[in-house]
This record gives sequence, C-alpha cells and structure tokens, in this order.
Amino acid sequence: MSAEEIRNQSEEETVETEVSEENLNEQRKIRREKLKALQEAGRNPFLKENWNVTAHSMDIKDNFEAMEDQEVSCAGRIMAFRNMGKASFIDIQDKQGRIQVYVRKDIIGEEEYKWFKTYDIGDILGIEGTIFKTKHGEISIKATRVVLLSKSLQVLPDKWSGLKDQDLRYRQRYVDLIMNPDVKEMFYKRARIIKEIKRVLEEDYGYLEVDTPILTTIAGGANARPFNTHHNTLDIDMKLRISNELYLKRLIVGGLDRVYEMGKMFRNEGMDRNHNPEFTSMECYAAYGDMELVIEVTEQVIYKAAMAVNGSPIIHYQGKEFDVTPPWKRIDMTDFVCEVTGIDFHHIEDDETARAEAIKYGMDADEVKEWTRGKIIAEMFEEYCEDLPGVLDGPNPVFVTGHPVEISPLAKRSSKDPRITRRFEGYINGWEVCNGFSELNDPIDQYERFTEQQHQLDVGIDDEAHPMDLDFVNALEVGLPPTGGLGIGIDRVIMLIADAPSIRDIILFPTMKPVDK
Repeated sequence: MSAEEIRNQSEEETVETEVSEENLNEQRKIRREKLKALQEAGRNPFLKENWNVTAHSMDIKDNFEAMEDQEVSCAGRIMAFRNMGKASFIDIQDKQGRIQVYVRKDIIGEEEYKWFKTYDIGDILGIEGTIFKTKHGEISIKATRVVLLSKSLQVLPDKWSGLKDQDLRYRQRYVDLIMNPDVKEMFYKRARIIKEIKRVLEEDYGYLEVDTPILTTIAGGANARPFNTHHNTLDIDMKLRISNELYLKRLIVGGLDRVYEMGKMFRNEGMDRNHNPEFTSMECYAAYGDMELVIEVTEQVIYKAAMAVNGSPIIHYQGKEFDVTPPWKRIDMTDFVCEVTGIDFHHIEDDETARAEAIKYGMDADEVKEWTRGKIIAEMFEEYCEDLPGVLDGPNPVFVTGHPVEISPLAKRSSKDPRITRRFEGYINGWEVCNGFSELNDPIDQYERFTEQQHQLDVGIDDEAHPMDLDFVNALEVGLPPTGGLGIGIDRVIMLIADAPSIRDIILFPTMKPVDK
C-alpha cells in the first residue's frame, strides 16, 4: 500500500460496531502500514520528545468565559473522529476528560490535512488553537496546528460496548483507564484518600513518615504466611515483609517518638474480593500513647478521609450506609461470645473446662484438643460471632476489644485481667479494617510469648504463628516506652469510601494468574 493510498484511506470511526478477530488483525495491519508511510515520509511520530501543554480539557470548559478566543496548546488521545470533507471534528481525551477539536484544511494546510485524515482513534496528538463555541453551543478548540505525537498500533474497544470484561480490564489497566472514566476517577479518589490520611497523621498528630525494609530474614509483626526468596550474594533465605510493626517499634526505642509508614505488605495467602497478596497497609506508633490514643487516630483518619472525598461522614457502599462519625461503638470479645453462645468464659479459668464447653456447643473435638482457653474464645468469636448479621456489619463501625493473650503476641496485658490484652480491631461492613493496641514493652513477657509462638510453629499447631525475633527482644531490653500502635488496611478503607465492589478495582495492577496458566 502506497503512502498516497494510505492518505486516502480512512477507517470508519463515526459509527463503530463489534469486529471479528480477523477484522481486528486487518485493522492492526493497516495501522502498521500507516506508520511505515509516516516514517518513510520523514514524519515518524515516535521521534517526538515533548509537547508544551498550557491547558487541559475541563479547565477550558469550566473557565470558558475567561478563556474564549485565547490561544492554547493541548494534548490528548483521539477518541472520536468525524470527517466532513474539508473540515473534521475530533474528540481528544486528556487527564481531565474530553474536548472537541475543529480541524480545517484551509487553516492547517492541505498537506497536513491529508496526513491528519489518516490518523486513527487512539492516536495521541498535540493541538495548538483558539478556544471557541460552536453554533450548537459546544466548547471547542479551533486547531491552527496538529501534530501526531504517538501512533496507536492497537485498536481500542468500540465506544458502544467499551471494555467490560473484568479479567481483561485488570490485565490491561492501561486500556481500562482510557475507556472507562469512572475507573480513572476511582484512582484519583484513592490518591485523595491516601493524601488525607497522611495529612491527618502528620498535621493533626505529629507523626513522622519513615521507610523500613521490605526484604527481611524474619517475617514478623503479624500472623501470616510470607513469600520466600533468596539473596544470592549473602547466600541467605529472605522473606517479603508481612508487616512493618517490629521495625517501627525499634524506631520508637531509638527516640523517634511518633512514626508511621504506608506501603506494600505481602502475604502468601488466599485471594478474594477483599484480599490481594500484595496490599497497602499503614502502621503508626506513638511513644507515651496507648490503645485509647490510636482508637482516636483510627476514628479521625477514616472520618476525615470520608469527608475529604465525599463531603460526608456517611459512606455509601453497595447499597448500604455506614456513619463513621466518631466515637465508634465498642464490644468486648468475651462478652460477645457469651451473648451468642451462652458460655461465660469470664468465669472459666482452666483450658480443660473451656475445651469441654466448646465441644458441648458444637466445636470439633479434634481441633480444640490443643487449644487454650484464650484460643477457644478467639475461634468461637470467628466461627459464631464475626458474621452475625446486624452487629459488625451494622450501620455504625464497631471496635472489638478484649482479645486473649494467646492470639495477641505483641499487645500489652490488661492490668485488670492478665488473660486479655489492651487490643482492638475495627470493623465496618463486617470487614476488619484496622488492628491496634497498647504495645507490649516487657522484654521478658515478649520473649516468653515468642517462645510459645515458635513452639506452635515448630510442631505444626499454627503455621502462621509468630517466629522468634531475638533482635526485637534485645530492642525491648534497651527500653521501649509505653506505646500505642495501629495498623489500617488502606485498600479496604478505600474500597468502602470509593464504593468499589472488589479490591481489584482499587489496585491499579492486581495480582493475576498469567494468561498461559
């Protein structure tokens, strides 16, 4: 195909229909031929290095009265092309939205216009021109110069059916962002939520943002299965962090009184609409603070993030409403289990009696035979209480408190009842969105709890138990002041505030099985 033939050829873009794979392959072939003709004519678009953008689509539309007749320089992707002979209308899409461009042969020149008519939907253009309003009242740009900045060799989904296949949307997020404006807005919301959370932590509470290791030899700070890797130079096995808690508390020991980190964590576990193996978490620690302080921080962070994005403390999520206005309701775990099962574990002191009561209620005898009283309370809460309608998924957030020591290896014991800890978990929509406590700072108690956790790991009772970390114990021996610590699942908070049905909708590139698998 000659350059002249390509100039005279125009894909039908005004009325788009679904096309077969054979048709798509033919269109891709035509686009490559167009690129070759451009290159042979010395007009290779891929040699362009920059374009001076002075205005964006929505800024122009929102400020038309002040900007009418002004000269502007814009850039964007062709999303619609209406060829009318000696003049054409195109819609270009930039980071803010779309704007119409009016291109006339007698203004940009006959030679340029011939090349312009060969451009395709998906191509990226630089536009110079003046702002005006068409006789139909549409704010537009009258082009005085049109430059092809990048040639699209793929064919975008048609405007009627769009890109709706969920699997393809996640795999080709770059196309998803082009075709679905709501998706782009979702990630602008994500950015605003993260910015507000950081603002509250830094400006309202005086936390310092820090960075801690992602690669570590001990995956501590949480009960989860890590990803394993190997460092060739040191010839040691390493793990991707499941939490940054222990490093952040080391910094509190070192005198950085209030620190936080927001970043990626990695857990080699199941995947569903609420779980991705790579996820974003925020953890913060305050010297001389306690559980009450970080409960307040939790309430304020989520309340102010909702206000910043939606202008209201009412979160609308998938047809349900949740009012995150502080203060939030509190429920004691043991009280809750007693209310649901009728078993008053407050008055049960020994493990044997606790096991007998659990088995009598319906728990599996083989499972509970190695469990302690505290482990049984936690398991019965998860089995019989966590999913109870109208409580943890009710219209108001809930803090569950009073976690047993056995499932809280890093939390301080309660001075009123040493069997439980000063710990809380926050729930919205039945989802755990945060976990915090008054931190355990007794190195002897910490060593003993690590020893028990390591034993459970070694004998296979709990393959997610916390491993021994002697350096962290050493840090506690140096001296950790009373400290309040908090971890928030940022992705879940974003899902709720932005009304996203799946965690994959608020992660730009969620973990996916390779296509060939």
